[in-house]
Amino acid sequence: MPLTAPRLWIVATPLGNPGDLSPRARAVLTEADLVLAEDTRRTARLFRDCGIEARRLLSFHDHNEAERQEHVLRALREGQSVALVSDAGTPLLADPGYRLVRACRKEGLPVSPLPGPSAPVAALSAAGLPPLPHSFLGFLPRDASGRDALFAAFAHVPGSLIFFERKDRLKESLARAAKLLGPREAAVCRELTKEHEEFILIRLENSEDLPDDLLGEITVIIGPPEQVSRSPENEVLALLRQELEAGGPEGKPRQVARRVQDMVRGWSGKEIYALLTADTDSQRNL
Repeated sequence: MPLTAPRLWIVATPLGNPGDLSPRARAVLTEADLVLAEDTRRTARLFRDCGIEARRLLSFHDHNEAERQEHVLRALREGQSVALVSDAGTPLLADPGYRLVRACRKEGLPVSPLPGPSAPVAALSAAGLPPLPHSFLGFLPRDASGRDALFAAFAHVPGSLIFFERKDRLKESLARAAKLLGPREAAVCRELTKEHEEFILIRLENSEDLPDDLLGEITVIIGPPEQVSRSPENEVLALLRQELEAGGPEGKPRQVARRVQDMVRGWSGKEIYALLTADTDSQRNL
């Protein structure tokens, strides 16, 4: 396939070391009629470092993806070659572009990946934690409740968990993960492929021991569950009674059971609901 063929190219770019740009990526980025970039200043800096003279750079990010889409589709319909890059690594994994690719597929416009650097893959390959199976969670939600919900949803999923987190939220997020996921191995991988690259292997439950001044871009890997332990029944009952006493608009039995399930290990929602109804009936008969 000619690298100048009219299509949408999904181009992976270096995580930090310009030497990781592949020859094919360099050729596509040089010849493309249009390059879509999250941050045009950052991409322009990469191009200067790599000696690339792009024909045209256009910003394409979360806040303008919808309004830019028709413009890009029109360029593709006219036979132009368009390249999509993220700030670093492989686009779409945690960056804008999915809707554009989907629109191209619906119209029959060709889309081709140009593989290369990827932070989750790079971290997983060198951290020394079990690589398969694994789940990539992207960027964690900004709010604590969102992070709790995400961790709870993956608490019983076998395999390693990979995600990105900001340095100022890292220790808090890992502490919440320890509470919801239980004891596990973990790796904090920062500044991948750069001069100050570092892999910090820790126990998740001891994440408070991490330095407070970690710098750079951070990828976290949490290892798989080490054992499937089941919370004691008396602990589940105590949490159920606590939730019922708290009351509130979400006090229906099934909602209470779901909330308690997120706080314990080894119990299904159905089991907790049965325990809740049995405990309520026993209290009524006293």
